[in-house]
Amino acid sequence: MNTLLEWLLPYTFSPGTVAFFVLAAGWYARGVRRLRAEGRAPSGWRQLSFWLGLLLCYAVLHTRFDYFGQYMFFMHRIQHLVLHHVGAFLIALANPLPAFRSGAPQRFTPDHPLVRALRPLALILQQPAVAALLFVGLVFFWLIPEIHFEAMLSHNRYMLMNWSMFLDGVLFWLLILDPRPPKQTEHMPGHGVRFAMLWATAFPQIILGAWITLGPAELYDVYSVCGRAWPMSPHTDQVLGGVFTWIPPGMMTVLASLLVLRMALRDSEAGSSATAQRRT
Repeated sequence: MNTLLEWLLPYTFSPGTVAFFVLAAGWYARGVRRLRAEGRAPSGWRQLSFWLGLLLCYAVLHTRFDYFGQYMFFMHRIQHLVLHHVGAFLIALANPLPAFRSGAPQRFTPDHPLVRALRPLALILQQPAVAALLFVGLVFFWLIPEIHFEAMLSHNRYMLMNWSMFLDGVLFWLLILDPRPPKQTEHMPGHGVRFAMLWATAFPQIILGAWITLGPAELYDVYSVCGRAWPMSPHTDQVLGGVFTWIPPGMMTVLASLLVLRMALRDSEAGSSATAQRRT
């Protein structure tokens, strides 16, 4: 029991992190409850996807896992794999925006000053080229050896790195996995554009992961300077970190591509049925 509690307790307590996840969980739960009362509750698998994604992201940010993410390169890469890909993907797959809109406090109307101020930024971030560039660009930026060294030695920069990966991941996957037909949604890219975004971001990450795996030894010497959590050679640590940067993101791209293809076929069949009904 003591060992379990040690794993669940944060390595570095962050009131902001706790507040964010509690607010997100409460906001979503209230929205689901209101939608259920209206007969529009999200399906069980979507709710499960949201809670699993939120739990995974919290686990790598605010439990003992964070300690290993700071003192082992390959654990750091698993941490960012969850924040930027797996956890963010599961949250977006849940299509949580209707629940968040329903659960939002009444004061957060479309005319609220904060909502109006954030709308132009949201439109910019929803541009396919901007979204794709940020998604792959942040991975490269934080893995520049000199920048990575500085980020791991500064708590503020370390938090900025992790939160930027998490928030950008959620925004990107929300754009890719939005289940609404593109023709009925303003500013939403078509299925072909989403498919292109996925593969435009996949290949650079594959190349980066291969370079880390097969490249010069000890690119990230900060883990030797600070000491590793386990007695593992720098070469093995880097190779494992490169593999987690290389292979799992590629697998996520394949999975997302299949989901986009499925949505495209669904919308195509719906359009064909609507056309046939009009003709009859």
